Amino acid sequence: MIYGIGTDICDIRRIAATFERQGERFAQRVLCDAELEVWRARSARWPKRGLRYLATRFSAKEAFSKAIGKGMRMPMSWRLCEIANQRSGKPVLVLHGALKDWFEAEGLVAHVTVTDETDYAASFVVIERKP
Repeated sequence: MIYGIGTDICDIRRIAATFERQGERFAQRVLCDAELEVWRARSARWPKRGLRYLATRFSAKEAFSKAIGKGMRMPMSWRLCEIANQRSGKPVLVLHGALKDWFEAEGLVAHVTVTDETDYAASFVVIERKP
């Protein structure tokens, strides 16, 4: 049974402007530790690729917060929601702390997809309640 859906489109130029103003502090607020490692590695090799990675994670977390109906209120927080990739490249949601506890107690399962182009990153999340 569908519990909720969420979608988000993010202007990568807006993320770049925010990053210019706030620097790495912005990435540290949005990304969990594992995502920060990937972001730093991508940014070091190709800064635009790092910005796209940051934008897709920002977008996916926004879409997830919409799908669960909490917005950015507890138990939802940026750093408790991780967008990882399976070996195949498929994106998956990995939750931590109070968000993970709440999500599992509700019997929910998440599906996420992310995409980016030159100027935009977009995400779609479907949340199901386990039967």
